Amino acid sequence: QVQLVESGGDSVQTGGSLRLSCTISEWDDWCMGWFHQITDNEREGVAAAYTADGSTFLASSVKGRFRVSLDNANRTLYLQMNSLKPEDAGRYRCAAIRCGGSRCGGDYCNRALDTFPSHLVTWGQGTRVTVAS
Repeated sequence: QVQLVESGGDSVQTGGSLRLSCTISEWDDWCMGWFHQITDNEREGVAAAYTADGSTFLASSVKGRFRVSLDNANRTLYLQMNSLKPEDAGRYRCAAIRCGGSRCGGDYCNRALDTFPSHLVTWGQGTRVTVAS
């Protein structure tokens, strides 16, 4: 069974930067994404990428501050977080789902990861970001 390992969460001051990493145990055509777990029942898709073509998605709330990238050689999805704000704090979870066909791409990946049944999506344990004001 595929596994996701996240790292990079830490405590920073407002305006600081962090880089989150999500490494997947096997490489294939995946949708991978980062979600900000706001409450136990509420989450926001922050960034996503399709490993087959490198297309990406970024939520409007983080555009200009965050950057998402893929490292195929290391099977890793990165989220570079700059100009962090207190509202960015919380648990960030990585998710993945296999995807094939022309519909797959960054935007589709974000929607798929957020809406597909949970038994089809693999989730990581999460990494915590703290932003002190």
